[in-house]
Amino acid sequence: METSIFDFVKQASRTQMQNSSTLQMDSRILCFYKNTTSQIQIARISNIGKYCFEQIVFPGEKMLFEAVPEAELEIHMESTTGGILANKILCSNLQVCG
Repeated sequence: METSIFDFVKQASRTQMQNSSTLQMDSRILCFYKNTTSQIQIARISNIGKYCFEQIVFPGEKMLFEAVPEAELEIHMESTTGGILANKILCSNLQVCG
């Protein structure tokens, strides 16, 4: 089944961000990600209990976000058969140092 880029973006635009009380403010880190591809991506964190993060990242776009170090940022891109998981990055590897 083919999906258009508009369907892909529409699905991703249902962005949710819920902060669970189990995530302490002191345990969060500031993270940085840049879409270095020529495709629209969906960045998603879904491996942390009740915390859900999803964001559209356009080609060349940079984004800052907060997460716990053990969170995994999933990068999804469109293919001819629909969205695919392209990469998983541990948020501790995306931490802004300074």
